[in-house]
Formats: sequence, structure tokens, C-alpha cells
Amino acid sequence: MSRTNLALSKALIQAAGFDPAHQPAESSKTETSRPFSIAISRETGTRGPAVARAVGERLGWPVYDRELLELVARDLHVRVKLLEEFDERHVTWLQECVEAFAAVPGVREGKYVHHLIETMQALAARGRSVIVGRGSPFVLPSTTTLRVRLIAPIEDRIEVVCRERRLERAEAARYVHATDRARAHFIRLHFQYDASDPKYFDMILNTAQLAVDKCANLIVEALEAKSHEYVTPTATFHRAAFVPSSST
Repeated sequence: MSRTNLALSKALIQAAGFDPAHQPAESSKTETSRPFSIAISRETGTRGPAVARAVGERLGWPVYDRELLELVARDLHVRVKLLEEFDERHVTWLQECVEAFAAVPGVREGKYVHHLIETMQALAARGRSVIVGRGSPFVLPSTTTLRVRLIAPIEDRIEVVCRERRLERAEAARYVHATDRARAHFIRLHFQYDASDPKYFDMILNTAQLAVDKCANLIVEALEAKSHEYVTPTATFHRAAFVPSSST
């Protein structure tokens, strides 16, 4: 990523008043009236989409996973397929040059990240949404975002990918390691943070020990606790009535 694009990304994040390591002072805990959002970071194979959907169902909130790509694609007037190569992955300068030389239609990675940040900040301003990955814990305001990290031992994550993608174990292991590396590099390159550093999160859950429903329930409880602490009563979230499912 060029220095210009990196500076732009930082400027957009700072414009939203974001500092992932910042904890609000006592006097500022009731100053905000913005509604809350949830940002979920996840290791590969930790059932992130399933947890996010379960949280969304409990709160009656929309979930933005692949839906984020659809919003950015609509904004850029391109097909979602053209953005998938950038989705939590870095495209090298050489790749972009080859595509440009071959007259392959598309967008540059820096432009994609710029619009991605703007889209996530727009969702955060509206609030009451669950955003999966794409650097969301490092883009959304820490005072009005519950930042969650999903982790699990590597063997458990490989087994999950084997089942979900119907892959042989060796292929699933390669997928897990490659995807983890790509996501970590994407965060370091565009946001200058270590996605595995616990100090940037409000909650870390081990999905090998906790079922999807349990994770979702804990996230909702943590959201309620944080929103009551940092947000005025008129800005707290509205929980939809729900009946816990019996799935594990």
C-alpha cells in the first residue's frame, strides 16, 4: 500500500475518533448519544459468520459480512466478484500492473479500502449492526463498539473448515494457515495494528469451548454491560425478543 493510501486510511479512521487502545475517561462515559455496534474479529475456522448471525438474530440487528462487499461494490459501481480479490487480502503491485496491462476491469486496492472504511463508519454512525472482520474493530469508535475476537486451537479450526468446506485435512490446514496470514497482513498493511493483540478487544471467546449459541448470548450480555456503562439511556441498544435455539 502506498504512503498516500496509508495516510488516507489513517485520516479516515482518526476522523471517526478511533483509538483502539483508548479507554474513555470517567467524565466522557455519558457524553455520547451514538448507538452501539458490534465488530467481530475472528481466526479462520472459529465459526465467525454463524456467531455473528446468532447475535444479529438475538438483537434484531443486520449482519454485515459479505454484505459489506456488496455495499462497497454498489458504491463503486462494480460487480462484487471484482472486489473479492481484495477481501481481507493484499494484492501485490505486480498483480495490479499485470491486470492493468491486460485491461482487466476492476478497482485498485487502495480505493477499495478507502470505500470499505467509509462504509463501515457510515454503518457505525447509524449503529445497531454486527460487522464481521475487514478491520472493523480498528475502524469503528471504541466507545460505541463492542469489539469481539473469536479464537480456537488450530486443530479445532482445521476440523471446522474440513466440515464446512468439505476438504481433506491437509487442504483444510493449508486454507486455515493461508487465510490467517492474509487477514493478519491486511490489518497490518492498511490499519497498522496486530489483529491478535488482546488489548484491542473487549471480549475474547474460545469457540472450541463455547458453542455458537453460548458465544452469542455472552456477546449480547457484554454489549448490554458496555452500553450501560458508556452510553446515555436514550442511546442504548434495543434487544429483540428471542428464544435460544437448541443447536450446538
